[in-house]
Amino acid sequence: MRDFSELSEREVLALAIGSEEEDGRIYNDIAERLREEYPASSTVFSEMAAEESEHRHKLLDLYKNKFGNHIPLIRRQDVRGFLTRKAVWQLPKPSIADVRQLAESMERETQNFYRLAASRSTDPSIRKLLGDLAEAEQAHEHRADELQAKNLTDNALKTEDETAERLFVLQYVQPGLVGLMDGSVSTLAPIFAAAFSTGHPMAAFVVGLAASLGAGISMGFAEALSDDGSLTGRGTPIYRGIITGAMTTLGGLGHTLPFLIPNLWTALIVAFCVVVVELSVISWIRWKYMDTSPIRATLQVALGGALVFATGVIIGNG
Repeated sequence: MRDFSELSEREVLALAIGSEEEDGRIYNDIAERLREEYPASSTVFSEMAAEESEHRHKLLDLYKNKFGNHIPLIRRQDVRGFLTRKAVWQLPKPSIADVRQLAESMERETQNFYRLAASRSTDPSIRKLLGDLAEAEQAHEHRADELQAKNLTDNALKTEDETAERLFVLQYVQPGLVGLMDGSVSTLAPIFAAAFSTGHPMAAFVVGLAASLGAGISMGFAEALSDDGSLTGRGTPIYRGIITGAMTTLGGLGHTLPFLIPNLWTALIVAFCVVVVELSVISWIRWKYMDTSPIRATLQVALGGALVFATGVIIGNG
C-alpha cells in the first residue's frame, strides 16, 4: 500500500473517480435492498446514486482534459489510511435507521478525508484539487438532505418507521420471547421436581443446567427450521435460531443458578423470586410489543407458570 501523500495529482484524481463510482454503486445496492419495504428511502438512495454518477462524469472530464483517456486503477484499499466501504451484499439486512446513517457518514467521512489530506499536502495543485473535492462532497451532503426532505415526507417516514418496528418485532422480539417463555416456564417442572424429590440443591442444578441447554438447542433448531423468512418477513433463519436458542437457555438458567446455594430452602426461595422476575419481564414484553393488555398478559403468563410450577412440586413430592 502507498501513502496518500505519495500519490501524484493524476493518481489522486483517478482515486477520486474510482471512489465516486464505488459510492454510487453502494447507493444503488442499498436502494435495491430497500425497494420493497421502504420505497421512499429507496428513491432517496437511487437519486443519490445518480448524483454520484454526475459527479464522477465531471471528474472524468477534468481528468481527460489534463491527462488523457487512460485512467489507472487505484482503489481505496490500495492507499494507506483511505476510507473503505464493506460490500453491501456482505452485510446483514440493515435497518432503515442504519442505512440513513450510512448515507450521512459516507459523505461526511469522505469530505473529512479530503480536507485532512489537503491540509497535509505540500503541492499547491494537489492541495487545491483535494480542497475542491471536499467542497463538492459538502455540497453533495446538502443535496442528500434536500433529497430526503423531498422524498421522505412525514407520512413516508411514519410508514417506514412503522414497517421497521414491525420487522423488529417479527425478526427479534418474537423469537426472543418464544425462547424466553419456553426456557422460563418449561424448565420449572424438572428443576423443582428434582429439588423436592432429592432434597439436594446440586441435583436440581444439574437437572436445570441440562434442561436449559437441551431446550436451548432444541428450540434454536426448531425456530431456524420453521421457515426461511422469505414469505413471512421473519428474517434470516440462523439469526432467529440463535436468538431463540440463547433466550431459551437464559430463561432456564435464571432459576437454575440459585441452586448453587447449599441450603435447599434458601435456594428454593431465591429461585422462586427469580421466576417471578422472569414472568414479569415476559408479561412486560407481551404488553410492550404484542399489543396485549397488562392484566391479560400477566394473567396468561402467571397461569402457565403456576401450572408448570405446581406440576413440578407435585411430582417431586409424589
